[in-house]
Amino acid sequence: MHTQNKKFRFRQFAVYGDARIFVRNVKVLIKKKFPHTEQFSLTAQMFRALDSIILNIAEGADRMTDKDFAHFLNMSHTSLNEVVACCDIASDSKYFTVEEHNDCLSGAEILANQLTAFRRSLLKSPIK
Repeated sequence: MHTQNKKFRFRQFAVYGDARIFVRNVKVLIKKKFPHTEQFSLTAQMFRALDSIILNIAEGADRMTDKDFAHFLNMSHTSLNEVVACCDIASDSKYFTVEEHNDCLSGAEILANQLTAFRRSLLKSPIK
């Protein structure tokens, strides 16, 4: 078990766990609220962007330098921006209520703050 933690260090980061929760919550909402006609359009786009948030954290964690890892955290953040834009589209299209939209934005803001803080800490005092 200890070996796995060293091998997959990204699983130890709070931002990774919180991103998984955010992604799961938004996907559940999408599945409940989006019409079937959006399956290959906005739904697919949001799912790709949501997955990208988590996958960039994981991929970046094994880079050779903290500067490289910070770059992947930035890409994760840009995927989060894409999710926020998709949430705006969903709200404009009346797929989300005002409350659901606000919940998505609140969760995204918390995650954005975590990604930014983590990225800054890596750039401020890189370990490798």
